[in-house]
Order: sequence, then structure tokens, then C-alpha cells
Amino acid sequence: MDMLKNRKAVVTGGAQGLGEAIVEHLAEEGCDIVAWDLNADGVKATAEKVAAKTGRKVTGLGVDISDADAVKAAMDESAAQLGGLDIAVCNAGILISGDSIAFDIARWRKVIDVNLVGFFICAREAARVMLQHGGGSIIEVNSKSGKKGSFRNSAYAASKFGGIGVVQSLALEFADRGIRVNAVCPGNLLNSPLWVNSLFKQYAANQGITEEEVRQKYIDQVPMKRPCEYRDVTNVIVFLASDAASYMTGQAINVTGGQEMR
Repeated sequence: MDMLKNRKAVVTGGAQGLGEAIVEHLAEEGCDIVAWDLNADGVKATAEKVAAKTGRKVTGLGVDISDADAVKAAMDESAAQLGGLDIAVCNAGILISGDSIAFDIARWRKVIDVNLVGFFICAREAARVMLQHGGGSIIEVNSKSGKKGSFRNSAYAASKFGGIGVVQSLALEFADRGIRVNAVCPGNLLNSPLWVNSLFKQYAANQGITEEEVRQKYIDQVPMKRPCEYRDVTNVIVFLASDAASYMTGQAINVTGGQEMR
């Protein structure tokens, strides 16, 4: 506890799922946080819940991360609320899968616009503010799909491969100015709302198998034979945000139970 005592953080995609878990773990470690999400009501409710549980200052803000002007204004507003900015966790993203021949190009572009362009916008605005406050840590929530291709998932994999390129490029650009930029690449969060409410159905339809067969297929691919859990991921995020990782930048850390080792 208190690895991040009195640090100031922005977390995107913070309304539910992994984003909510990130907000909660950062607060447990002593952070004050502004959580962002396109779902303004949802993220405000999550922020209130985490604030009550942890005693930290946690607020929610409705933000469309693909809107450059909105992100710039939100970053300034968040830093003003917090009294600075030490940590930015860029977690917001979408996943749309499908057969590449039939994939609607507007939907393909939407994945890139949110996951890649949106990440870049958030990261650069975080860096702009951090440069005024002596530096900080920017962390992208990437994916094992940022390390290898994903079946009928070309848009998502492209966005995540690109995200690692952005991480490495920004890490080089800001390394001598006190800003570290890293990524976390989780495995399959099979117990998360994203999988339970959406991905099992998408992948079952794409692959012509049942949802239970999809689940077992993805567990069988993991050497540790279990799904990735939120705490597996948030433990690494807390580490990368902390001074314990002060000599680490430009890295994309796998949290995949041995499924991905590159």
C-alpha cells in the first residue's frame, strides 16, 4: 500500500471492467484520480464508489478520447482539479472483430480511431501537462494482440501493434525530460464484462463454435491454464507508475500467463 501516495492520475475508460479495477487499485495505493469515460454517468458513479471505499479524491469526467480538442480541455481540467499530473493510464478502447473480406471499413477505421489515434491524443496531452510538473509516467493498456496477429481481429491487432510503436516513439522523445512511457499487454480477461457480454458471442459467431467452447479454447492456449484477472494487470500498472520502475521506459510488458513471451 501507498506505493503511489499523493500522486495525481488520469485513467481513461474508467467506468467499468478493467478501467474500474485500475482506478480502485491506484486509489488503494494513495492516488487521487480523475477517471474518464465516454459513459459520463457510469464513470461518475464508479468514481464515487471508489472514493467512498478508499478515502481518496476520485472524480469522474465524460470524455470522448477520439476528440482532440475535448481531450486537451479535459486534461487541463483534470490537472487543475488534481493540482498536477503524475500518472496517465490510457485504458479506453474498443474491439470489433469480423471476417476481413466482409469487414465494414467504417467500423475498421473506428477501432483505429479510438484505440490508436485516441491513445496518441491522450498520451501527448498527458505529456504536455507533465512537462509543466516535472515529468511522470504514461501507461498504455495494450494487449497480447499487440505482439502477434489475432484471428479475424485485424483492426484490433493493427491498433495495438501501432500502440506499441507510439509507446516506443514517445518514450524516446521524452526520456530525457522525466516522462516514462510504457505499455501493459494483458492476456484474455475471460471473466470481464467485455468477454462475458460481447466477445464470447462475437468469437462464437466468427469461429462457428459455442461460447463455452470459445472459453475453453482460450484457456487451453495459456500455459498457466487460467484466465488473466484484473489484479494481474493492475499490479503491473501500479509498478510501472511507481518509482520502482524509474529506469523503465519504452517497454511492453506481457501479462499473459506465459501465452506470449515476445
